[in-house]
Amino acid sequence: MTCYDRRDMGLLLLRLGTGGVLAAHGAQKLFGWFGGGGIEGTGKFMESVGYAPGRQSALAAGLAEAGGGTLLALGLATPAAGAAAAGAMAGATALHMPNGFFAQEGGYEYAATLGLAASGLAVAGPGRLSLDHAFGHVFDRGWMVPAALGVTAAVTAVVIGARNRRVRRAEEGKQEALFEG
Repeated sequence: MTCYDRRDMGLLLLRLGTGGVLAAHGAQKLFGWFGGGGIEGTGKFMESVGYAPGRQSALAAGLAEAGGGTLLALGLATPAAGAAAAGAMAGATALHMPNGFFAQEGGYEYAATLGLAASGLAVAGPGRLSLDHAFGHVFDRGWMVPAALGVTAAVTAVVIGARNRRVRRAEEGKQEALFEG
């Protein structure tokens, strides 16, 4: 008989809470649920803040959040799920960074916290109260953690870098000429 310990219960609670919030957040983007904009509305917003093309950016972010969050909640493919969700939250953190840390001021506090929790779950694993454990950790091997986090970090760096270049070019285009000629 298996006896679950505090670590297993703690990981379950963290997975359910973090995964549930991420899944709901992604459902806003994908389906327009919970007051979200759906793919069209979110795509227009993503385009307006430099994530282009907007529709594809909305789809990628929505799938990473909803898919990663659902898989985290279930404790299935935990390294990939945590990495995908963390990547999406890194993109959101980059967007909110100019507003400072605190969420009440539009800062990155919320996105960073979700991203760190997702990353922590990818590293720590899902615990014994998970589908990964039930399936013998077929989708939760030790080598998968650095692979998933490394690939996600590389892709996220490229996406955020491209967004930052677009935003910088747009801001430079709005500057007034120093000399009238």
